[in-house]
Amino acid sequence: MSQVRVLDEHDVRRLLPMADCIEAMDGALRSLARGEVYNPLRPVFRPPNEPSLMGLMPAHRGGDAPWWSLKALTIVPGNSSRGLDSHQGFVALFDGDTGEPRVLMNAGGITAIRTAAVSGVATRLLARDDVRTLAILGSGTQALSHLDAMRAVRSFDRVVLWSASGRSIDGAESVATAEEAVRAADVICTTTASAEPIVKREWLKPGVHINGVGSSIPTARELDSQTMVDASLFVDRRESTLNEAGDFLIPQREGLIGPDHIRAELGELLLGTAEGRRSDTEITLFKSLGIGVEDLAAGELVLQRAEAEDAGTVVSL
Repeated sequence: MSQVRVLDEHDVRRLLPMADCIEAMDGALRSLARGEVYNPLRPVFRPPNEPSLMGLMPAHRGGDAPWWSLKALTIVPGNSSRGLDSHQGFVALFDGDTGEPRVLMNAGGITAIRTAAVSGVATRLLARDDVRTLAILGSGTQALSHLDAMRAVRSFDRVVLWSASGRSIDGAESVATAEEAVRAADVICTTTASAEPIVKREWLKPGVHINGVGSSIPTARELDSQTMVDASLFVDRRESTLNEAGDFLIPQREGLIGPDHIRAELGELLLGTAEGRRSDTEITLFKSLGIGVEDLAAGELVLQRAEAEDAGTVVSL
């Protein structure tokens, strides 16, 4: 009989501050680039005529501290109108030696923080040092988390926000259109559920850095084709991008780019085996998809802290 610790969203968010998660994601991406972790493509299940979907994200790390992890997640687009996070599910960690489950934790909190933390790593690597204006497109969970992450890695004089819903968030100046937000920005985070482009190439300033976050399926994108063509592209994992990222796959189907358009994975930049930004006028783009090793690293950090203070509830399984 296994003893399993159960952690709710409040526990997860309290035990996973953004600055610490950014460093955990830095380490996880380095491990991925060194080949120390196993991260298969996630299977995604979408029934016919059903707007929601389910994704399973397994990962494994061997070595001296082995773990299995699994995130089981549903994405429900209509949840925002219910006042709920669109991402619902859990992250489980299993002992890498015995296979026993050790922890079951809220996936919404893990996903919100670690996704933005990876964008924080990308921004720290790729954005210019002299950025002044941050634009966030969207006003949901990821918009809030990305505001936190961007402020952790760069200083901004101004934060502008555009949301199709018209919602605002504290600390950001709401503007009427996506174009107005984008034209002002040195760093852009797209965190919407849009299936069609909300960013056009002609709106972008020279030297801007973009974190493209909201689209994670082959049929949806937030960036138009010319933005993808003209930007220097960086990803969390090539395999995921080539199979899942509509922002990449749609212009590829149009014959505008190919797999060699991906300059590097973030982990390669961290290890110094690939080149990042080359000039102050270059447009850099991090296409975020989210991968299982990020959930493993974030979940491990949460579990360590939960065990140290005996947080959550321990049940027999």
